[in-house]
Amino acid sequence: MVVPFAAWAVVRLSGFEPDWPWVPLVAGTPYAAVAAVVALALACALRRWAAGAVALATVLALTAVLLPRGLPDGNPVAEGPALRVLAANLMVGEGSTAGLMALVERLRPDVLTLQELTPDAMRRLEEAGLRRTLRHAVTRPLTGVGGSAVYARFPLKPARYLKIGSFGQVGALLTHPDGTRVEVVSVHPCAPKRLGRQPCWQAGLDALPRGGGDTLRVLAGDFNATLDHLPMRALLDSGYRDAADVTGAGFRGTWPQFGSWLQAPPVTIDHVLADARMAVLDFRVLSLNRTDHRPVFAELRLP
Repeated sequence: MVVPFAAWAVVRLSGFEPDWPWVPLVAGTPYAAVAAVVALALACALRRWAAGAVALATVLALTAVLLPRGLPDGNPVAEGPALRVLAANLMVGEGSTAGLMALVERLRPDVLTLQELTPDAMRRLEEAGLRRTLRHAVTRPLTGVGGSAVYARFPLKPARYLKIGSFGQVGALLTHPDGTRVEVVSVHPCAPKRLGRQPCWQAGLDALPRGGGDTLRVLAGDFNATLDHLPMRALLDSGYRDAADVTGAGFRGTWPQFGSWLQAPPVTIDHVLADARMAVLDFRVLSLNRTDHRPVFAELRLP
């Protein structure tokens, strides 16, 4: 019982990320940490002290990795305007139109990023009044899982469009009324395969713009990755902060949503990444009928 979780901790801390089966498996690191505690308790109960020592080292190592996600962080000094961001994966356009419109009305986001946006889903949303609330949009609806869009209250210009495999990631340059410009990307790289190598998944994450520099950026959507995936950690290290992690809500699972077609232990793969110069004032994980993902919302403050 001890050895598998000790090996898990070694690989997770090594800076090396094997391909299959590690890429889909490492998303369950919080569950592995709980199982390591059970292994520690069993080793102690059986007085297997060597195994207990290894189990204790494993628990401490995984706790050091995971604990910060449940603790609020501080914020940089940011005295600019607020920017409210909502992201939702519509599960091949099937997500509830009425439910999403209710979230938009209640949360009053300045920016909405959508993933798996089909032409039919976009038509339903715009007929329901989405463009009356969020008048500006950069959209790339597609049949299947690859559609993507950014809607906003403020003017948008098309920015980079990343399409790898069948998955598209729309980018838009937003101009806030105070003159601040923010690049927003609706994130949706390929999902990791259950078997085999993961080049599409890796390429989709690697293609996302790095943080820092002159341009402020917000990346929001379905990353198909947790903070335990190496490409995700590299992205954060480039100059972003994860809104859930900053607010101490880093363990709130976003997929699969309870009641969806897939029943499995939830993992945190939907994120709002904000430029490290922005403050994170609020973060929430929400519910939306007829989709397997839970939408995420963050309120940011610009520098």
